[in-house]
Amino acid sequence: MENKLEKYSTIIGTGSYIPENIINGDSFLNNQFFDNGVELDKSNKEIIEKFSEITEIKERRYADKQILNHQIGFYAAEKAIVDAKIDREKIDCIIFAHNFGDTRFESNRIDMIPSLASKVKELLQINNPNCVAYDLIFGCPGWVQGVIQANYLIKSGDAENVLVIGSETLSRNIDFHDRDCMIFSDGAGAVIFGAKESKEPTGIIAHKSQTHAVKYANLLTMGASNDLSENNGNLYLKMNGRKLYEFAVTQVPQVIKTAIDKANLHITDIKTVFIHQANGKMDKAIMSRLFKLYDIHEVPDFLVPMTIEWLGNSSVATVPTLIDLVINGKVENYTVKKGEYAIFASVGAGMNINAVIYRF
Repeated sequence: MENKLEKYSTIIGTGSYIPENIINGDSFLNNQFFDNGVELDKSNKEIIEKFSEITEIKERRYADKQILNHQIGFYAAEKAIVDAKIDREKIDCIIFAHNFGDTRFESNRIDMIPSLASKVKELLQINNPNCVAYDLIFGCPGWVQGVIQANYLIKSGDAENVLVIGSETLSRNIDFHDRDCMIFSDGAGAVIFGAKESKEPTGIIAHKSQTHAVKYANLLTMGASNDLSENNGNLYLKMNGRKLYEFAVTQVPQVIKTAIDKANLHITDIKTVFIHQANGKMDKAIMSRLFKLYDIHEVPDFLVPMTIEWLGNSSVATVPTLIDLVINGKVENYTVKKGEYAIFASVGAGMNINAVIYRF
């Protein structure tokens, strides 16, 4: 029996914005690090080296002082539109994933009104009122969740083209007295998904999301500075690193496998895994655990492209930035070809997990 035409959501354009300010380990040599109000008794050089060994992060990027989050999201979106070669007035929806809105340099105050998506629509000069713009707060998996929502819009017939942005300026929401501050980075990525009719599965073919709030919601929170003498009322991004690692390594592989099963595929069908760049060793442990679910004890070489060593963790921006770089041949040893299967996956505050199975 001949296959019927079905509507799928496919990538038609990508873009990213990587700040030029490179922050290496030496940038933290003069920090004063505390734990529960007690200054760490190790030298900063030793703290920085140990941190890099654990996370595999050597550099991260910070946005220029005068630039706001919605602006770097706009830069990535503009590149995606140029890449897609479409009339911007034909974009039916803009989904902007972030967690901290616009935070000005050295203010630590969050601005989300109007929505960052609306600010980007204004900068893009899209006049069409039927192009709906809204923000999505879902922790680090926010961009992947935006992709899932874009797929629903396209499948339902409510949209033909959806712009999904992931952007963050985390350098303005971290506690520089907390060694975990060295994980986080700034950046933006954007992808446009377009409707395509096909007799063969293409684009987004399956997905799965979960929220583990009970017991785990407080693994990532906002809290006061580790320097107890600070009394300005500021709140900073805080995480329970050890328990978060255990949670991710245990739960993420199960979610990815569920998505693969929904697509009627096997892990060996997957050519590339675009996973949230949270912690180099954690991501490797997640992949190892995933393959063990299939009774495979070695992860194939060149399955998981990584940028965390030189870009750090820019939260919602890591996956779309990685996709843009790989598609454009900017990650050594990685490329994508028509017909290949890939996974987009992330984990973060909430605690939220999601995975998308995509066919290029």
